[in-house]
Amino acid sequence: MERGHIHVPAQCGRIAAILSRIGDKWTVLVVESLGNGPLRFNELRRRIGGISQRMLTLTLRAAERDGFVTRTVFPTIPPRVDYELTPLGRSLREPLHRLGDWALENVETIEESRRRFDGEAEKQAAAPRPQRAVGA
Repeated sequence: MERGHIHVPAQCGRIAAILSRIGDKWTVLVVESLGNGPLRFNELRRRIGGISQRMLTLTLRAAERDGFVTRTVFPTIPPRVDYELTPLGRSLREPLHRLGDWALENVETIEESRRRFDGEAEKQAAAPRPQRAVGA
């Protein structure tokens, strides 16, 4: 996709799917949690907190499918499974950190803008509407 061209129809769906994945809350937390090295499933779940077993499983599968995470099974009893970032997953950490920093720097401005917008919307909803004449 060429820079300067905001909409290239042939690429939009492909890019949107990737942005949706990396913008997902759980994917961001998995990538960040694995940033210091491999973890087992339950270690990862404890580190993230608030994520269900099913959601973590789905997130890890998607991240593995997209090439962000590798899954290594060790032939022990019970089997040991480690999850680790790939080079692609590690390369994602820097832009995620920059985006997080930007959000922290601008959260108050954005929240104030939302309050103003919502206040104007409430005023417009409460304003009396002109009556239409019957038969007009």
